[in-house]
Amino acid sequence: MSVSAIILSGGRATRMGGVDKGLVLLREQPLIQHVIQRIQPQVDEIWINANRKLPHYRALGIPVLTDEHPDFIGPLAGFYVGLKQTSGPYLLTVPCDSPNLPHDLAARLLNRLISSHADIAVAASDGHAHPVVSLCKTTVLTSLTDFISAGERKVSLWQKQQAYVEVDFSDVPQAFINLNTHDDVHSLENIMLPNQTVN
Repeated sequence: MSVSAIILSGGRATRMGGVDKGLVLLREQPLIQHVIQRIQPQVDEIWINANRKLPHYRALGIPVLTDEHPDFIGPLAGFYVGLKQTSGPYLLTVPCDSPNLPHDLAARLLNRLISSHADIAVAASDGHAHPVVSLCKTTVLTSLTDFISAGERKVSLWQKQQAYVEVDFSDVPQAFINLNTHDDVHSLENIMLPNQTVN
């Protein structure tokens, strides 16, 4: 089945000192490049959601979608432009700062979404959900439009208003490490990123 993906890199990255997080280098590659390498083989089409440093993002060879909502409303702006852009039935959303995502992320989310008759499947591990790592049916666009128009911004609140399921990835506990500070990046540089396919 056709799955599209959008990598969310449209925020302000305040904990990175305002530096565009997706372009911070990890082992001489931008963080977002690591995410692309993980996600692109899993999907049929892929976009980047970014609002700054657009020439740098476009140089990666992936189409770039900018927010249609002003004032940095948060990750839901990226969900919105991705859902509007995709012509297929499913959209995978991932952050730009999680370079260790599972190689079978899309497949596991899709399998559970279908088997549970859900509209949104969200990755979880060790009892914690990761709301921006999700797979959703594109039919949720209408509800998202209404949610944003009502002034709401919290990703998990909107998701749980849909037919919602969490998918446990506790077997790959390092998969959802996200890098919010430069110290986080330096710490991860000392850990080998696994290259094997996650079972």
